[in-house]
Amino acid sequence: MNAASPPIVIARVQGASTPARMFDFRTIPPALIRREAAPRRTKIWEFGANLHCSIVGTCLSTAELRHVLRKAGVPTADCSDHELHKVAVGLAARQDEAGRMLHKALDQRHKLTVSQFAKADTDAALLAMWRDAVRRGEIPSAYWATLTHPLTSPAIVREAFGDVHMLSHMVGSANRADLKRLCALENEKAALEAKIERQQQALHEAIVTRDRQIEALRQALAERIVTQTCESRAPDGSALFGLIADRERRLAAEIRRRAAAEERLALTAKERDSERSRRIAAEAARDALREELGATEDAAEPDTASPMRLDGISILYVGGRPGQIAHIRATVESLGGTLLHHDGGIENHPTLLAGLTSRCDVAVFPVDCISHDAARNIKALCRKADKRYLPLRSAGVASLLAALRSRDAPALAEARVYPLDA
Repeated sequence: MNAASPPIVIARVQGASTPARMFDFRTIPPALIRREAAPRRTKIWEFGANLHCSIVGTCLSTAELRHVLRKAGVPTADCSDHELHKVAVGLAARQDEAGRMLHKALDQRHKLTVSQFAKADTDAALLAMWRDAVRRGEIPSAYWATLTHPLTSPAIVREAFGDVHMLSHMVGSANRADLKRLCALENEKAALEAKIERQQQALHEAIVTRDRQIEALRQALAERIVTQTCESRAPDGSALFGLIADRERRLAAEIRRRAAAEERLALTAKERDSERSRRIAAEAARDALREELGATEDAAEPDTASPMRLDGISILYVGGRPGQIAHIRATVESLGGTLLHHDGGIENHPTLLAGLTSRCDVAVFPVDCISHDAARNIKALCRKADKRYLPLRSAGVASLLAALRSRDAPALAEARVYPLDA
């Protein structure tokens, strides 16, 4: 591609809801691959330096990268993830022991996909396999297998690089949306707490005022009775009878006011309880969103302390939205797991659930995107097969990651019955 070549429009990004974006591939140096004419798999140091960053960041997790660098003699204890990433990108360009160790780690990590892509005997077949992997969300392994394939060309490398570049933008946009929802829930919680505090203060003042008025009336009544008792000793006792009648009328009025005040108090208490329930629900939703956001961040930038490793666990995902399955599958496989999917009976026949349940280690389903019949079926099949099932708060990868990181997640490995290759 020379300097006069026009920018290329990338319009094929699976699941993107925004219009196509312009990306000028003239910024990528022409020397994408440096290898001999004989067709063979490309070594990592034979790629142009502009590709090393995307290869290291996409095809290896942070924990795997730390492990490789430790074996290469690089001290990693006091280094941040970004610093280790820069070191690995520098090592990728060197044809020495460290570069060979990095290449070997990538080959071992993506051995199965590399073997599958080796069946492609033309560049058109290779490009079709890459595009199919993008549609299914199987990006990391397919990216390494495509770039290192003996038949890959600069055009194929540019398309794969562009797809990975746009996928990083999509992941960042999803995280920003989750943060916005979390801030909105926190603001709503603060407003509810302020409203409840005001209502409780008003209720307390009303009760204090009522008690003060009742006490004042009782004192006034006692004083008036004493005064009128002395007057009643006169021959005419009509004044005392009039005083008693007046006190009875005033007492009846106070009783009515007290009943009205108690009714208002009961209504206020009911509203307070309702507001409290809403506040508790908002706090629960806030905590769930925080857990989902934390799980998403751990999956996007894993480290050695992160528990988010599935270690070959096979997960059956029932229901959900079709447009999200590819992203969920890519996330599960990036954590070392395998995803099986059944849409709950919309297009997949319900009888397939029994076979999928027998192959999985744990079943999950979003309670907001699955039919009642499908939910009952998967629960019954899991009980019958002695398999775990986890209801998810909502459809999407965030709820799945939060459930896997919950207190039930460490037991998933112990509950596993079938190996990954079963």
